[in-house]
Amino acid sequence: MTQQKSSINRRAFLKSSTLAGGGLMISFSWLSAFKPADKGIPADLPEQWAELSSYIKITPEGIVKILNPNPEFGQNVMTSLPMIVAEELDADWTKVVVEMGPHDNVKLGPQFTGGSNSVRMYWRPLRQAGAAARSMLLQAAADTWKVPVEELTAKAGVIVHPKSMKSGKYGEFATKAASIPIPKDVKLKDVKTFNIVRNSMKNVEGQKIVTGKPLFGLDYRVDGMLIAMIEHPPAFGMKLKSFDASEALKMPGITNVFQQKLYEDGFEQGGFDTRSFNELLVVVGKTTWQVMQARKKLKLEWEPAGETKDTMGGRGSKREVVVPGELESTDVQLKKMQEYATKPAQQLRKDGDPETAFKNAAQIIERTYNAPFLAHNCMEPMNFFAHVTDEKALVAGPLQAPGWSEPTLAKLLGLPADKIEIQMTRMGGGFGRRAYGQYLYEAALISKKLKSPVKLVYSREDDMTYGIYRPMYTATYRAALDANKNLIAFHVKGGGIPEHAIHANRFPAGAVDNYLAEGWQIPSNITIGAFRAPRSNFNAAAEQSFLDELAEAMGKDPIDFRLELLQRAKESPVGKNNEYDVDRYASVLKLVKEKSGWGKEENKKYSRGVAAYFCHASYAAHVVDIVMKEGQPYVERVFSAVDCGIVVNPDAATNMVQGAVVDGIGNAFYGGLTHKDGAVEQNNFHSYRIIRMNEAPKKIEVHFVENDIDPTGLGEPPFPPVFGAVANALYKAAGKRVYQQPYNSQLNTPRAF
Repeated sequence: MTQQKSSINRRAFLKSSTLAGGGLMISFSWLSAFKPADKGIPADLPEQWAELSSYIKITPEGIVKILNPNPEFGQNVMTSLPMIVAEELDADWTKVVVEMGPHDNVKLGPQFTGGSNSVRMYWRPLRQAGAAARSMLLQAAADTWKVPVEELTAKAGVIVHPKSMKSGKYGEFATKAASIPIPKDVKLKDVKTFNIVRNSMKNVEGQKIVTGKPLFGLDYRVDGMLIAMIEHPPAFGMKLKSFDASEALKMPGITNVFQQKLYEDGFEQGGFDTRSFNELLVVVGKTTWQVMQARKKLKLEWEPAGETKDTMGGRGSKREVVVPGELESTDVQLKKMQEYATKPAQQLRKDGDPETAFKNAAQIIERTYNAPFLAHNCMEPMNFFAHVTDEKALVAGPLQAPGWSEPTLAKLLGLPADKIEIQMTRMGGGFGRRAYGQYLYEAALISKKLKSPVKLVYSREDDMTYGIYRPMYTATYRAALDANKNLIAFHVKGGGIPEHAIHANRFPAGAVDNYLAEGWQIPSNITIGAFRAPRSNFNAAAEQSFLDELAEAMGKDPIDFRLELLQRAKESPVGKNNEYDVDRYASVLKLVKEKSGWGKEENKKYSRGVAAYFCHASYAAHVVDIVMKEGQPYVERVFSAVDCGIVVNPDAATNMVQGAVVDGIGNAFYGGLTHKDGAVEQNNFHSYRIIRMNEAPKKIEVHFVENDIDPTGLGEPPFPPVFGAVANALYKAAGKRVYQQPYNSQLNTPRAF
């Protein structure tokens, strides 16, 4: 395999690849493109494949095709998951091609991208699939050569019989192996012998990405396809009263304007179904531009929607959810949250006697933290293709959870699931937004009505004002100290619209004798959903900021203070439901302390902040270094330490952490979505501030704790502690604590748009 030279250096590429969305940093080494011929693979793949399992096919020439089961939106599962298969298969990676698998949760498993689950969920099944295929190939060779299978070895796609000196490539035995029953009980490799996993492999779609090949939902096209867009109410809590489309229908290329209901009254939604607006006005035409222009000619009248009810199913239950009808405003929401914060709340956890401890405390430290709604702002706006007939349906587009969407789609279309084909395209970002399939349902219902292939496209304004958002949160933290400044009690009470963010059984629960966690929430018609490390991204920001302030009051180094608490949780744990592993948590703090040169003289020119957090079964810590740049705080360097178990693809994992850091810095400084009388006040990037290229750190140094633990989450865990580390560094740089996100709103150095 030969590497192509480039005239651009790695630093310049990194800087230019920190895209406008703020959450993507792609290294040149990871994306380097290679022609198929460079891998010894013909440009036109052979048609003859021997299928060894749902995941693996092999040609007589020895080319191995591995199907990737999970949707891809930049986390690199298209490379990392096939690497796991290839490792146990003992394949020659240069002979491997990867293809996105079809939606088939029977053959390929859950096929869900979210919750940092992809590698963790498929780690063992894919290893077993690779090992089983290897066993079948060995058996086929043994049968061919009439030798005991135990005498054979396999490496890099070649089977060898040392006694007779016979050898053969996998392709020679593929057809025969395909007729052998798949073994159920196979021995997996010792992880210490891995030679593909734990080594950096190029992104298998790198060439297609950098050369602009069709990969994404917006690229999907078929002959005769129409474009549809939706005109939705201007505010949450409103609905369409009447419309006049006569002028719009006169516009070039426009074919239809009609009303469409998403869910009929009483329709039972699934566990991951949602809807921002149920009654839609659809404009259909031949091109996106024509439809966008026609929308401007619509004459619309809106009215209050009033209180509505949704019937929710999933997880074996059925319930009615009342959706408020008021037109909500951010200033009113803040006042309401302040009122709720003074009322009794749901007790989530209680250890010891915190009430008495606070009553007898020599000093009480209390701080309240707030955060606004956040928009996902995926680089690729929502879109989906659908072609629905009376007999079947084909849908294609960017979707994180096809298996969760399929049952609802089948009910909406009145078709059995086996008559629905879901094709998964690469996603231009997701962060939880594409786990909710209402845009798929909308596209399918529009196609069904028109009896034509249709692609539904959201504009950026549609995307940003349609929901689904990270909720609005608040939390009050209190700590009680005795006369010797020992921590004797800890209390957190958090709420939100429409959910709270408190994880009651996470650190520092288990490290304090007297501990209380409470939560409350306020109903809302503003639709919310998962947002990269749901709940954790706020919880970590508030908690880690408070722990730093607490350490300062106690006269302790912030890292040492955290390690002391963890040591206490290890030696004398309080309670029985502590979610975190003390040693793994401490390991990232110790690693980031070492790698950042924490406390060393040469780093005193920086305003330094630290934070660490556990979520999605993994641990992450960051040290953020801020300098003043033209009178404004700038994150110049970040040191990151992560324990996510075995790292499958180190380069890709490093890029994922770097992306989380950039994304976290941007959201911490600028992220915020507000409402006025139900209407979103920021509808595009001119008013929704995101991090700019020149604001990304010059250096993000990533280190992984080395161990042999099965992989745990990685896409989300590095994100939450970024907020806290930035806040703690800002305190050193600006001389004041920040308690309200976005942090830039609390500084005296506002940045211009």
